[in-house]
Amino acid sequence: MHFLKLRLLNSIHRCKTIRSLKQIHAHLIASSLLHDEFVLSKVSEFFGKHIGFVDYAFDFLNQTDLHVGTLPYNTLIAAYASSCTPKAAFLVYGRIVGNGFVPDMYTFPVVLKACTKFLGVQEGEQVHGVAVKMGFLFDEMLVRDVVSWTGLISGYVRTGLFDGAINLFLKMDVVPNVATFVSVLVACGRMGYLSMGKGVHGLVYKRAFGIGLVVGNALMDMYVKCECLCEARKHFDELPDRDIVSWTSIISGLVQCKQPKDSLELFYDMQISGVEPDRIILTSVLSACASLGALDYGRWVQEYIEPGIEWDIHIGTALVDMYAKCGCIEMALHIFNGIPNRNIFTWNALLGGLAMHGHGHEALKHFELMIGAGIRPNEVTFLAILTACCHSGLVAEGRSYFYQMISQPFNFSPRLEHYGCMIDLLCRAGLLDEAYKFIRNMPLPPDVLIWGALLSACKANGNVELSQEILSHLLELKSQDSGVYVLLSNIYATNERWDDVTRVRRLMKDKGIRKFPGSSVIEVDGEAHEFLVGDTSHSQNEDIHILLNILANQVYLEGHFSTC
Repeated sequence: MHFLKLRLLNSIHRCKTIRSLKQIHAHLIASSLLHDEFVLSKVSEFFGKHIGFVDYAFDFLNQTDLHVGTLPYNTLIAAYASSCTPKAAFLVYGRIVGNGFVPDMYTFPVVLKACTKFLGVQEGEQVHGVAVKMGFLFDEMLVRDVVSWTGLISGYVRTGLFDGAINLFLKMDVVPNVATFVSVLVACGRMGYLSMGKGVHGLVYKRAFGIGLVVGNALMDMYVKCECLCEARKHFDELPDRDIVSWTSIISGLVQCKQPKDSLELFYDMQISGVEPDRIILTSVLSACASLGALDYGRWVQEYIEPGIEWDIHIGTALVDMYAKCGCIEMALHIFNGIPNRNIFTWNALLGGLAMHGHGHEALKHFELMIGAGIRPNEVTFLAILTACCHSGLVAEGRSYFYQMISQPFNFSPRLEHYGCMIDLLCRAGLLDEAYKFIRNMPLPPDVLIWGALLSACKANGNVELSQEILSHLLELKSQDSGVYVLLSNIYATNERWDDVTRVRRLMKDKGIRKFPGSSVIEVDGEAHEFLVGDTSHSQNEDIHILLNILANQVYLEGHFSTC
């Protein structure tokens, strides 16, 4: 019997197909080894590597004696939990428990891990309930080592309970390990707890773990999520080795924190380093191109993607967004129409681009197509639609969509941006009284941009009296925005109210408000160049001004000039 057992174990180890396993299964039945715990655990390992035979695995274990022990069952559940289909672990757990299997302290962690991986909140609650009834509670464990603490903290992080994870970390009565620190750094980053994150950073140094790649990436990601980019960049530069996670974290962080130019420069450095970009980082790079209007760079990214990187909804949406924001509406529509399963983000990218470039009617048409396709709009969708109405002068349509947004079935609460679009729409149409009434009826206090829109309309319509009222509201806001004060000063100057001009300028001086120079960005050969008003530091400054003079003279000679 001992020799037969060794031979069958060897056969299980070398087994590659389900057909071979069925032959082994027959030998196990004939030899009575079907009730040997160790042999069964090895068969469970085979099933764990072949996910497509869940039913056969269950039937196989169903033939065994439940009193043989929990090892075979826990082995099978653990294998499925670590596979690409973790839900199979929960399904097998449910079936064997229904057949009389009694889970133990080793069963619950792997089943809960599986629920975490497939985001099975309700399933996890069921398992948790069974664990509570059976007395397997963390608080009741006699011995709680760093592994159990870290497992629980990691589980909280994976399920998005970041505050809970941090509270558990603070209650730890054992020395944390590297995995503990990584989990709690992730939690600090997701919650934006910079002070707490810095404290954890200090503990990492204190424990003398050293900043390896995993901890270094976690630290950098925490600082990025807390928008502390100087510290994030410092850690990135100090990393002895960088993997794709390092590059993705810093480049994506720069894009999210409105530093697209720096993100493209780092992407260039990444290519030089030899690290191959993946879909996640290329999506971020396309977002940077969209923000800068770097069309050539974006086209290059698309050419890079097409031969060897499989498209997904994120890449497709990023390309639609990039082409739409760069004004290539036909190309944006071409890519949009080629995406088979569009989500709300894809629709929003197209609608936003159409709105930005004055294609109001086209935006409204696609909005109705989206509704017809069964896609529910969100607040961003309505912001794009209101922007489209604003840029195309569609006042009646704007009113209609605004009230559609706040009514059933959508019933959204408008944000300040939605009110801003409506007020801008009314102001552009010269409906100042309606715009002012709209502002006064808002449930939110208007910001400086809303007052600025009304002030611009006052200048265009010569309404000095309303401008005077706006000044009192600006004083209440304590805003440092120079634009509205300059605009107000210009309105007074146009009407030769010089005392008021002096009063506004003195007010700016007293409040420490400075007018910052305007800027523009132009892309040449894939590189973005930024120019500030009055800036002469560009290396080709003299050539640029010579060309501008030539163009200005040409415009003048052809009669395309203003006499104002």
